[in-house]
Amino acid sequence: MKLVVFDVDGTLVDSQRVIVAAMNAGFEQAGLAPLSPAQVLAIVGLSLPVAVATLLPQAAPEVHRQVVEGYRAAFFHLRQQQESPLYEGALDCLDALSGRDDVLLAIATGKSRRGLDALIEAHGWHHRFISLQTADHHPSKPHPAMLLAALSEAGVDAPAAVMVGDTEFDMRMGVSAGVASFGVGWGYHPRERLAQGGARIIAADYPALTRHLQEWLDE
Repeated sequence: MKLVVFDVDGTLVDSQRVIVAAMNAGFEQAGLAPLSPAQVLAIVGLSLPVAVATLLPQAAPEVHRQVVEGYRAAFFHLRQQQESPLYEGALDCLDALSGRDDVLLAIATGKSRRGLDALIEAHGWHHRFISLQTADHHPSKPHPAMLLAALSEAGVDAPAAVMVGDTEFDMRMGVSAGVASFGVGWGYHPRERLAQGGARIIAADYPALTRHLQEWLDE
């Protein structure tokens, strides 16, 4: 068996609008000026407390706490209004992989388990993934803990696994865990950062990603 591990935000789901709005709601709650979308998207992939600390390296812990709490409240409210859409071709890719008897699927995301559970419920993915790894019980990406846990749960060795993601943090996590790192070119980090992180390939769209994955699976 081989294991394909997907990131969520920026890889499967286009959550840019919600993430930017929620982060700026957190900044507003803490009395801070809003950030540009580029500033917010640069830290997507990190767990929320680490992301906030990265954006505000000189701020006091209390300010970090206020931003985190404001983000969580705003994100929950925005998600209740409308779930973020899947990228075009994402479902076809998952279907193609699920149709093989030599493939297991997993998720490794900086989202909370509550947020991931809501996404799975919205898209009916209850039986898609053998392992669901979130930021609740692991160090932030690019630490390899989430991937190592997914490998353990799936019973798959690192050389038989691939990490698919849109950020440099995803790529570095894959490298640290000893698995192949496949970048996607439609997410939140530019191709240059994906390459710097160790991406073996960078797919332009989901059909290209599916082809790359099929080729890797058939090696």
